[in-house]
Amino acid sequence: MGHGGNVIDELMTDHREVEEIFGRIEALPTGHKDRKVYADQATMELIRHSVAEEEYLYPAVREHVAGGDAIADKEIEDHSEAEQLMKDLESCEADQGEFDRLIGKLMTEVRSHIADEEQNLFPKLRAACPPEALDKLGDKIRQAKKMAPTRPHPSAPDTPPANKLLAPGAGMVDRMRDALSGRGKLDH
Repeated sequence: MGHGGNVIDELMTDHREVEEIFGRIEALPTGHKDRKVYADQATMELIRHSVAEEEYLYPAVREHVAGGDAIADKEIEDHSEAEQLMKDLESCEADQGEFDRLIGKLMTEVRSHIADEEQNLFPKLRAACPPEALDKLGDKIRQAKKMAPTRPHPSAPDTPPANKLLAPGAGMVDRMRDALSGRGKLDH
């Protein structure tokens, strides 16, 4: 899928990509080893997406949207819950019963979060922000995702400025670990 455009288009493209990965997980039988590979891919995408939202989207929501502080706080809380599930999933193999419970819960939570963002947050942001500000946010989100971690770090800060300072270093280490381990790659 092509990335580009304003922040809302960018994040909605991410949402479709994650949903596609979830569909691949659901299409495979319980215990199939590739379910773990796809769960790792979903985690990598979700973490990059979440970090970028926390660095740029939620501060913009706080600034431009009426009631933005409460909205951003709820979104960050959703991210924290999902990140803990992803951290728990890291230590599970696809043939463990706990894997199915955790991936099912993660998919339910992420789908609910996506629906809430697309039906509530994005329309409010689109109405409150000038198009050029949305375009600039899209560029910032794309840059942040390139530098973001790819593994869950539930204890890491999730608000500026600390998250902007720590994410690139954690991201570099995560990407190196992913490359060395082959994480998120199918072996066939």
